[in-house]
Amino acid sequence: MDFNQVLTAMVTPFNDQDEINYDETKRLIDYLIDNGTEGIVAVGTTGESPTLSHEEKLSFLKFVVEYVNGRVPVIAGTGSNNTKQSIVLTQEAEELGVDGIMLVTPYYNKPSQEGMYQHFKTIAESTSLPVMLYNIPGRTVVRLELDTVLRLAEVKNIVAIKEATGDLDLISQIIKETPDDFAVYSGDDNLLLPILSLGGTGIVSVASHIVGNEMNDMVQSFKSGEHAQATKIQQEIAPVIKALFSAPNPTAVKYALSKKGLNVGHVRLPLIALTEAEMTHVDDVVGRYY
Repeated sequence: MDFNQVLTAMVTPFNDQDEINYDETKRLIDYLIDNGTEGIVAVGTTGESPTLSHEEKLSFLKFVVEYVNGRVPVIAGTGSNNTKQSIVLTQEAEELGVDGIMLVTPYYNKPSQEGMYQHFKTIAESTSLPVMLYNIPGRTVVRLELDTVLRLAEVKNIVAIKEATGDLDLISQIIKETPDDFAVYSGDDNLLLPILSLGGTGIVSVASHIVGNEMNDMVQSFKSGEHAQATKIQQEIAPVIKALFSAPNPTAVKYALSKKGLNVGHVRLPLIALTEAEMTHVDDVVGRYY
């Protein structure tokens, strides 16, 4: 499965009644596809999945799949720290027609490397969909080590990993030692270019909500050998990336989208809106992209 190169971890729009805003979801999907996004990850962390009910996740995934209508791959965030529940959601997502699933490392219960191997392998074997692992110890406390990733890469339908450890040595070894068709995506917006230089495939991005075209241009420039141009783009968007993560994600990116005229609404508790000072900071840095 080719998930493409620039994937957006899409926000979930909410209306004033704290319900999913499906009309605005249409506008958001069209906007993303028109502005550099080559794949959509739905109901992930940036989509505020911890605050979505099971029913909301299924309803939203069904809507996204139908509205995207094959224009780009749709990947569902079906991972959790409960293996059985992840299997149920994965199988339901498959029935809805998603193109792949993303499985985050199990949070809170702190499994061993063997426990994580069995967790991911068991979920992968419950579906025919291609699977992208998601290694993000900053949120989950546990991290997949190299040997575990290599074992999991031997599972037929585990085809990719979103790497958000920030550990370029680990990422380099994953790229080197996994099969050539195993894709490694940056899970950190600011590390896209370094990971491309190590042989990575692309990115699962938050900042692509705002600088998707620029990220796409960076990937294309790098892969066509225009490394100086890719570096220039990275340097230009680096402050934007930093500003979009100046508050708990996706608070700042939802604010920036609203300034661009996309009414994606608020964040759900326990996240809270930006302060006036935080809004001013985002405006100062990101404003030229509004």
